Formats: sequence, C-alpha cells, structure tokens
Amino acid sequence: MLMEEFSLVTPTLLFSAVSLIMLAYTNRFLSYAQLVRRLKDEYLANHSSVTAAQIANLRRRLHLTRLMQLLCITSLLLCVVSMLLTFLGFKTPAVVIFGVALFLLICSLCLSVAELLISTKALELHLNDLEKP
Repeated sequence: MLMEEFSLVTPTLLFSAVSLIMLAYTNRFLSYAQLVRRLKDEYLANHSSVTAAQIANLRRRLHLTRLMQLLCITSLLLCVVSMLLTFLGFKTPAVVIFGVALFLLICSLCLSVAELLISTKALELHLNDLEKP
C-alpha cells in the first residue's frame, strides 16, 4: 500500500518545511556570529568567569547548529534524490531514501531541542550574574 501512495509529490512536501527550518537555523547561526565577536571583545577587556562560561556554552551551541544544518541539508538532498528515483521508476529505493531523509530531519529537530536547552542555560548565566550584588 505504501508503494502505491508514494509519488513524485511526496518528497516535495518537505521542501517548504525544510526551507523554513534552514532559514531559522541560518538566523540562529548569524546571531551566534555577532555574539562571538561581542563576547571576544568583552573577554579581552575583562577576563570574567561568566564570559568564559558563555564562550564555552556558545562553542557547544555552534557545533550543534552546524550539525543541525548538515543533517537538514542532507535531508533535503535525499528528498531530491528520492524524487529523481521516483521519476526514473525506482520506487522501492525512492521510498527507502525518503525514509532516511525523514529520519535525518527528525535528528536535526532533536538537536535543535538540545541546542535550545543549552541556550537557556546561557541565559540563566546572565540572569545569575545580574542577581549578584
């Protein structure tokens, strides 16, 4: 039944979702780039332990964001390969590759949740620093 319902249109359904996710990831990356520059200047001016912790936190977030982007791009690429295989009449490999694309997208979204939890810790560092007398 799955093979009969799978068509050239099925992988294209992910295109708009993946495009929006990539836009969000890119915006996140650009904001990190600005933050890195600001934190570097701040750390050079004042070797604060809070700033050092923020830098370590940001490094982990950047690695996660890069991996999120790679998984998302690979997912999109596999959707295109799945479409090509469907177009050429190779439905079984197309379905399998589309399944892999979905799995990679799920992994990317899970990493996004992990990165969100880490960013929350970064904000908590700032709030704790503000609360100190």
